[in-house]
Amino acid sequence: MAHVAAWKKDLVNELVQDMIQAPVVAVVDMAGIPGQQVQSMRAGIRADAKLKMTKNNLMLLAIEEAAKEKPGLEALKDSIHGQCAIVTTEVGPFKLFKKLEATMTPAPAKEGQLAPFDIVVPKGPTPFGPGPIIGELQKIGLPAAIEAGKIVVKKDTTLVKTGEPISGPIAAMLPKLEILPMIVGLDLRVAYEDGVVYSKSVLDIPEDYYSTMFATAAQNALALGVSIAFPTEETIVPLIAKAFRETLGLSIAAAIPTKENIDMLLAKADAQMLSVAAACGYTNDSIAARLNSAAAAAAAPVEAAPAVVESVEEEEEEVSEEEAAAGLSALFG
Repeated sequence: MAHVAAWKKDLVNELVQDMIQAPVVAVVDMAGIPGQQVQSMRAGIRADAKLKMTKNNLMLLAIEEAAKEKPGLEALKDSIHGQCAIVTTEVGPFKLFKKLEATMTPAPAKEGQLAPFDIVVPKGPTPFGPGPIIGELQKIGLPAAIEAGKIVVKKDTTLVKTGEPISGPIAAMLPKLEILPMIVGLDLRVAYEDGVVYSKSVLDIPEDYYSTMFATAAQNALALGVSIAFPTEETIVPLIAKAFRETLGLSIAAAIPTKENIDMLLAKADAQMLSVAAACGYTNDSIAARLNSAAAAAAAPVEAAPAVVESVEEEEEEVSEEEAAAGLSALFG
């Protein structure tokens, strides 16, 4: 039987205890993170979580052992590959994702890495004065020249397209040009809580996504309830207001006087009378003054009507004397 080093056993046991005791267990991607940044990131989350990085086979053993106490934890094994680490915490998966996302920082590219986006060197001056470095810039494909005591790039130049490998000379030059194309950090792959495994795509949502979704659903449900006249505790007030508006509009259209609409009916009759008088040429100083006043009121900005009263459309612009007389007869009996 092969001898297993004591430190390996101790590390596996420690991982097992951490995963059993913590309500949330996650696997994070550590690829491309320099050692110094790893220590800084570890310190940044130490108050909320533990991060342990070791050989993948040891993490797999620890997950298998811990899964005996936490069914479903074995699903994390599929995410143990490449450079990764295990995070244990009491912070919920969604909050944990946000915390780990905050560790993402720009980093220089290494030879052979794939460009995450088009790497473009913009037109304009570089940080360099005249010197041999102009040859290095030209060698990697930059149209460099000397202007006003500075090395400048003559036009916007794409050095590497998205998904292409970054060559050694370009990787060495990009930091000198203050271009850090890579983003490194604790990139969460999956998180486990209460028997459920959450993938990154599930956790990567805006903080207000669900609250906004529920608010929109509530508004749509309320609008539908009012539209189909379905009475509930939430819809009864707008339904009564809607019924009042429709009843008021109908009573004005039918010239049925009530306490609520009498002022509007009189105003409507008065407007019709003025229209008839103007159309038939029956004017005097009093009518002319009222017509001018009505015209000025029509030209002025219209104030918003009360929420429970709908505006009523005016009658036709031209009304015959017979139609006016019939309307007044219907109004006053």
